[in-house]
Amino acid sequence: MQIIVNPPDGEWEELLKRPATEALSLEKSVRKILQQVKLKGDTAVKKYTRQFDDVQLRKLEISQNEISNASSQLSEDLKEAIVVAAKNIRLFHQQQFVTEAPVETMPGVICRRVSIGIEKVGLYIPGGTAPLFSTILMLGIPAAIAGCREVILCTPPSKNGTLDPAILFTAKLVGIEKIFKVGGVQAIGAMAYGTASIPKVYKIFGPGNQYVTAAKQLVQQEGVAIDMPAGPSEVCVLADDSANPGFVAADLLSQAEHGVDSQVLLVSTSATIVKEVIKEIDTQIQLLPRKEMAARALVHSRAIIVESMETAMLLVNLYAAEHLIIASDNAEQLGQLVRNAGSVFLGHYSPESVGDYASGTNHTLPTNGYARAFSGVSVDSFVKKITFQHLTASGLRSIMPTVTIMAEHEGLNAHAEAVRVRFKK
Repeated sequence: MQIIVNPPDGEWEELLKRPATEALSLEKSVRKILQQVKLKGDTAVKKYTRQFDDVQLRKLEISQNEISNASSQLSEDLKEAIVVAAKNIRLFHQQQFVTEAPVETMPGVICRRVSIGIEKVGLYIPGGTAPLFSTILMLGIPAAIAGCREVILCTPPSKNGTLDPAILFTAKLVGIEKIFKVGGVQAIGAMAYGTASIPKVYKIFGPGNQYVTAAKQLVQQEGVAIDMPAGPSEVCVLADDSANPGFVAADLLSQAEHGVDSQVLLVSTSATIVKEVIKEIDTQIQLLPRKEMAARALVHSRAIIVESMETAMLLVNLYAAEHLIIASDNAEQLGQLVRNAGSVFLGHYSPESVGDYASGTNHTLPTNGYARAFSGVSVDSFVKKITFQHLTASGLRSIMPTVTIMAEHEGLNAHAEAVRVRFKK
């Protein structure tokens, strides 16, 4: 981890850059796969699954028998943990579905807005180095609350062509029955265009690596909606001299172990804390099964020391982290100054891990600085909001002068006439 002390603000943009990718070559290879899936459907999906996952598949869809048998393959402790997490996530997200009251803007002019669940949605669940069954809770539960009629799930298969039973158990728990053993760009293409096996959807959700993210952005150009550009995971920890170095080190490592392209950032007003955190990282990383992956992620991560908390807050707001942990006795007050972040964790006993799994908030969040303009996934992500208006004759008559004069000033006389005609004999 590189240490930078009091960098001038003119250097901040460069210091806060995420790990770079070769965008043009990445886009070219992703576009080629998408085109093949669009043209050849299941044949292309199976070809790329064999090429990238080293798995030869006969059928893409998981059978109901496999889904039913998954429960018996899991420990009772794990199943109970998933159920508890689901309860918390459902409770938090249920409050987001609000029925808005109609508004009478003028006598006889009644307007309202109604939330309607998106009919067909696709959930991408990363597999690869770790089967992220927790993401099924984060996406499947708000989809159910929103009232989405068709929910399909795609996730990469293991080397033997099966799915982790925790993925199947969790999917069944949240009511998802259409599950496909497909990952990567080919999964995004299949959901975007539809194949003989995999239905076409209207919106695609879920995090993924740089290839999956690029695929989502490309299919969006063709009219398929996506949740957000959610790429490699990242965390920023803001720590003052009240922080516990062991806690901070553990938080940084919890993100670094996601993958070699993950990024962790430590911002602190204390050189002593930074030095102790790095010492703790060196100790704790030795105990991790994924220590080599975490170590590679730490190579392009940074610790930045600044003179004041005011400067620190400016820095973290510019970074716009997916996850922001404020390790301070004054976390609540500092939290009021946050302007850009996907999800914020306040105080010494709020590790990012709880948000990843079970506190109730969603862990599908904007990365790569997109938190400056994007929110994390919520029930709102799974609905579209349709406005309605109903005018009585007297209501239309009272608003007629306003509409006609505005329409005529814009040169749109037919607009004005569409109001006047209703009062002509």
